[in-house]
Amino acid sequence: MNTPLPPAEELALIDRELAQLDARRMYLLSRRDWLLRLLLQPGSGPAPVRWGAAVPAPAAGPAKDASAPSAQNVLLTLGAVLLAVAALAFTLVSWGSMGIAGRSAVLAAVTAAALGTPVLLLRRGLRSTAESVAAVGLLLTVLDAYALYAVGMPDMNGTGYAAGAAAVLATAWAGYGSGLRELRLPLPAALLAAQFALPLAALAARPGPAALGWALLATAVLDAALALRVRAAAVPAAVTGAGALLIGLAQSWSAGSAPQALAPAALLLAGGALGIAAAWREPRASAAALVGALAAVAGLGGVARPVLDPAWTVLVHLLLALPLLAAVRVPALPAAVRRGSALAGAAVASLAALSAGAAAATALAARLRVLAEVWAATTPDRDPHGPGAAAALILLIAAGAAWWSARALSRPEPVVVAVVLAWAGLFTAPVLLGFPVAAVFAAQLAVTGAAGVLALRSPARGARIAAAVCALTGAANVSLGALDGRTATFAVWGLLGAGCAAGAAYGAAAPRPVRAGAAACAVGYATGVLVAAGAVSDLAVVWWSLPVLAVPAAVAALGPRLGAVRLPVEIAAGAAGLLAVGLSAGRPGTLALVLALAGVVCAGAAVRPERRALGWAAGALLVAATWVRLAEAGVSTPEAYTLPVTVPALAVGLLRRRRDPLASSWTAYGPGLAATLVPSLLAAWGDTGWTRPLLLGAAALAVTLLGARRRLQAPLLLGGAVLAAVAVHELAPYVVQVAGALPRWVPPALAGLLLLAVGATYERRLRDARRLRAAIGRLR
Repeated sequence: MNTPLPPAEELALIDRELAQLDARRMYLLSRRDWLLRLLLQPGSGPAPVRWGAAVPAPAAGPAKDASAPSAQNVLLTLGAVLLAVAALAFTLVSWGSMGIAGRSAVLAAVTAAALGTPVLLLRRGLRSTAESVAAVGLLLTVLDAYALYAVGMPDMNGTGYAAGAAAVLATAWAGYGSGLRELRLPLPAALLAAQFALPLAALAARPGPAALGWALLATAVLDAALALRVRAAAVPAAVTGAGALLIGLAQSWSAGSAPQALAPAALLLAGGALGIAAAWREPRASAAALVGALAAVAGLGGVARPVLDPAWTVLVHLLLALPLLAAVRVPALPAAVRRGSALAGAAVASLAALSAGAAAATALAARLRVLAEVWAATTPDRDPHGPGAAAALILLIAAGAAWWSARALSRPEPVVVAVVLAWAGLFTAPVLLGFPVAAVFAAQLAVTGAAGVLALRSPARGARIAAAVCALTGAANVSLGALDGRTATFAVWGLLGAGCAAGAAYGAAAPRPVRAGAAACAVGYATGVLVAAGAVSDLAVVWWSLPVLAVPAAVAALGPRLGAVRLPVEIAAGAAGLLAVGLSAGRPGTLALVLALAGVVCAGAAVRPERRALGWAAGALLVAATWVRLAEAGVSTPEAYTLPVTVPALAVGLLRRRRDPLASSWTAYGPGLAATLVPSLLAAWGDTGWTRPLLLGAAALAVTLLGARRRLQAPLLLGGAVLAAVAVHELAPYVVQVAGALPRWVPPALAGLLLLAVGATYERRLRDARRLRAAIGRLR
């Protein structure tokens, strides 16, 4: 289309016209909607024609004036509240000043008006107003019921009358709400009022918790049946059902005998059946199945509680929960029932396992008392009131249930739980059953070994970790218990050490962390056996360190033959060496011997290329042994301590300079020279004799000349600095003597002359200093 307008202006013109057409269309649609609603109202005549600007109207559809909070709803609610207050004031205050006829007439008229007005309001489309007036009408019916009781039936049982009134009001409100479907309040109010009918009737007929519990359960049944058609009834069904179950649980817990526990058990079983039935009909009600299954277990187990001990009662509950776990594999059951029942069984099994686990933990912790009486050969007393075999059975049954759940659900997490529970049950069973000490140790060693084998061979990572932790815990606990006797200590620690060594030497397919841990434990047990052997020999504690040093010596000798577990074994051997040093610390001579032997072991290990770093440790240990020996001999000359460090350090530095000519002299010779020159200089400053300063000066001069000849910076500067310090030390007495003989004005004058001379030759001196710095910088 050809137009005289440019494209941009023509596009803007089209957009404006389209916007005007849209606005006109919206106005016409809103006008049409208003006219249709006006014609649909009863008694409406022809609508007058109105002209004016278009006003945005709500979207087409039936009017819902109560769909959202507004000023209108606030006013209506306030009005309903004021009317309710007025009705209460009339009933409580003005009621007594009127006769019976007047009272009846007023209440009947007001109630009829309040209940009939919403019918007219709904016809005119005023639903919010109708809701407010209907609320007042419902309240007036409650006041009518109270007035009827106060005037016509004052001697009647108030609880029974309240029950009947609740039933009548619930029926009346339900009929009223069914007749006026547009009102939202009457039907929920009827449902709420119906909740009080049976409980109040039960309390009126037979006061007590049992009758109240059954009444609540019957109400829950009616609510559940109603919930099949009205979903809102599920909430009161859950509340009343929970109330009935709580009453049954409280009565079952307080029952003193099995016959007394039968009645609450029946209530709990009935509540459980209701929960299962609700989950059977409603796929989303798995929580109802969970609560129902728990109620059934509590009811059946509550019958056995007054007869059995607490531990055996827990076992009974666990046995009752096992069929619930099996429900997950019954396809005929609805999904909600299977899920809720399985969760209930898992919850009961978990609580039972925790209860038995607390008993097992107490039995394990009891061995800490052995530390107060090592090698006393005492037998712990068995608690006659302890859990005994029940706790072990609970742990084993719970372990089996967890393993079955892992198979049924194809999940790895229950396997970890099964491993831990099975180990706890088997490990603590001999103690809980009161077996003899030898049998206890034998059984616990077997369980610990089985856990170690599982840790080495299990393909599942979670089970492998759990088994390793259980094996480590069991080994530590049985090792602690073995301290009760000498024979037990050697036997148990020896067997555990052999088992750990076998685990460390297991095939390469075994997990490396497990093998490494077993290897470290083997070194630890070997060290412990040697310490125990030293204790049995009646030697002084300081001499126990010599057999302990055999452990790091053996590890150093084996070296690469240890394979993948070499590093953890060497770390454990290092810890054994530290223990040997600590044991020998009580006597300087023995300490020096142990340090020297440890240095020899490190030096032997440093022969291998991959362990060269141990050479530094060997040097440090040998030097430390020398120092300890010198200190024991009463040697106080610092050179005796520093020269054994300086000579090897200078030798190592010389070798490094030969291998790497570019290495700095400070790195090669600095530490060795400083190790002797600095302590000797400090000693010379406090020495009044002439021998030490002379020898130190001569050594410093030799070091300085050697550094100048070899053009090495570290010897030159260190030796020169020490030589200058020695010279100052030797000249200091004379300087002090001369300064005392001169007049006091001479030192300031000499200082001034020195400053003048320096200032006059500053530039030349600065140039000479730069040359000296450059020359020193060219040294290595």
